[in-house]
Amino acid sequence: MKPSKLQDHLRRCHPDKTEKDLKYFQTLKDKFQKRPTLDRMFASTSQRNDDGLRASYNISLLIAKSGKPHYYLNFASR
Repeated sequence: MKPSKLQDHLRRCHPDKTEKDLKYFQTLKDKFQKRPTLDRMFASTSQRNDDGLRASYNISLLIAKSGKPHYYLNFASR
């Protein structure tokens, strides 16, 4: 966005913040970027699920390579 349009937006929509210095807006930006988001909150849970899925896939691949029937997977897990 052009600087002139940004300044116009600031004057029209946020007249109380027109006199704030640059430091104020930088800290506002930092707070915005550090806020908790859904992606950040569930990132560790997603990683654990991926590990379990990868292990299941590797077991299935080994059973398929060995040529055993698919029900062998149920027998092997007991």
